[in-house]
Amino acid sequence: MDRTEPRLITSVERGVATVVIANPAKRNAMTTAMWRSLPDLLERLAADPAVRVLVLTGAGDTFCAGADISTLREIPESAQGLAVAAEEALAAFPRPTLAAVRGYCVGGGSQLAAACDLRFAEEGAFFGVTPAKLGIVYPASSTRRLVALVGPATAKHLLFSGELIDTERALRTGLADEVLPSGGLDERVEEYVRVLASRSLLTQAAAKEFAAGRTDRDAHWAGEARGSGDTAEGVAAFLERRAPRFTWTTGPTR
Repeated sequence: MDRTEPRLITSVERGVATVVIANPAKRNAMTTAMWRSLPDLLERLAADPAVRVLVLTGAGDTFCAGADISTLREIPESAQGLAVAAEEALAAFPRPTLAAVRGYCVGGGSQLAAACDLRFAEEGAFFGVTPAKLGIVYPASSTRRLVALVGPATAKHLLFSGELIDTERALRTGLADEVLPSGGLDERVEEYVRVLASRSLLTQAAAKEFAAGRTDRDAHWAGEARGSGDTAEGVAAFLERRAPRFTWTTGPTR
């Protein structure tokens, strides 16, 4: 494969799946093929019991400059539908997800970052939600997700103006969870995902559903907890002053 060809690069190491958006000729803009391939890629990673955390990032010094605008010359509704399907697949990923952002995180890039559970950004990054620059109606589901993340006023500012905001404002409004100094993003992400991978996936999976607003799964998760062994292991590890070895995992049928 030509290394300059737009693609999603995937690797799994020590429980951490990393998905890299790579389209260097267009600042990692997402092509139609990339949007279309992301849900299947995520489904494969979700079926892998070795994967405990997912990191989404961009190749080089840019996260993602949005959708490849040339795709909008086709049928805009079709291109937008692919983007929403990719966003929803990312939001539904059954393990913790983190967007590691440097450079520009704009348009479809912000759409993907917002679908992750957390966003860590390097100083100098810029965020923007830019459909107003193109006369595009931002999807209802994406708008609701943005409002839930940053609040109505900031969501309106971003959507009405299409202006970019820096990491200071992104952190203040909740679009970024941590901002790292230049050169410090990779080390902090590696440190943090190691922590996530060591924690109880049972706790994380239940918390992810509850935080998303599920109100019909209390009994389900209580049953999972009773049968998992994670609670007993966690208590035993605490009393024995050792690292816990949690074994509960999600799977393709969960």
